[in-house]
Amino acid sequence: MQLVLNTYGAYLSRRGELFQVKVKDQSTEISARKVRSILISTGAAFSSDAVQLAVEKNIDILFLDKYGDPFGRVWHGRPGSTTAIRRQQLAVAQTDLGVQLALGWIGRKFDNQIALLTRMRDRRTRLSAPLTEAIGSLKTLKEQTQDLAGNTCADTETSGIDTMRQSLLGLEGRAGRTYWEAVSLLLPVHHRFEGRSRNPGKDPFNCLLNYSYGMLYGIVERACLLSGLDPYIGFIHTDHYNKPSLVFDLIEQYRIWADETVLGLFSARKIKQDQFDKLKNGLTLNKEGKTVLIEAFTDYLDTAIRYRGRNITRRDSIQFDLHRIANDLLPQDTNEE
Repeated sequence: MQLVLNTYGAYLSRRGELFQVKVKDQSTEISARKVRSILISTGAAFSSDAVQLAVEKNIDILFLDKYGDPFGRVWHGRPGSTTAIRRQQLAVAQTDLGVQLALGWIGRKFDNQIALLTRMRDRRTRLSAPLTEAIGSLKTLKEQTQDLAGNTCADTETSGIDTMRQSLLGLEGRAGRTYWEAVSLLLPVHHRFEGRSRNPGKDPFNCLLNYSYGMLYGIVERACLLSGLDPYIGFIHTDHYNKPSLVFDLIEQYRIWADETVLGLFSARKIKQDQFDKLKNGLTLNKEGKTVLIEAFTDYLDTAIRYRGRNITRRDSIQFDLHRIANDLLPQDTNEE
């Protein structure tokens, strides 16, 4: 489970092998064996003993700002696997092999978006025409991104790789505009939006989406650390100084889970205006809004799916994916299972 501290003034402490959470006059105890991670999204305090228990049990403590973006993490600091993985990751980061890997992740993102819009078209027949047009555009743009792979020559000079990255990011931008225009049509009329807005979101949908993406960033970064990948060595997003560039690359294939969760909340009419606080230039989630989103997204991520012949949660599938990537990066004579 994920332990969430979402109430201002909450205090996390330790009692033996238990985490103890105190909120005003109420106290709750949770076995450390049941906790996967601790999410702190508001002003809270914790004891050094609680931090020690988390480190001992390999439980990371993740801090989110008011927009849902991770700004800090308490982690044991030990490599998740052999350093050979990181050496090889760095070796391929500036070659076409790294871009080829990222192309596969982006292709999966396209497939996810197309599948979502196709399902929505079957349910919303009145939107059949605009959704069909968007699906067709996304399929074309996906083909163009895959054509980049075929245009990659054996020469791996940095300038060629940089040109390929720019082309890919340009196609991604066009696809994003097409996708979000279609998604907006799926919302109630009074909640439709004009494109993506980030930190702060200018409307309830973008506000919820930004926060859920922030949660997802934390999960993907944790999976990188556990699998031995360096989250700061990316293949496409290589120019983000002091940013987890590999997380930016990898998260693309999982964003659809946040999209589906937020769309589901609107469809179920669980989103109310009083779940948001107004800022000068947008909106932010208040405690009630965070509770609704965090519960829904956590439930979604902890739902079992079929993965390579076995049933595991969506959350765990990220870890399995990243372990496979790490193993594939290793030279064959040192490849680990």
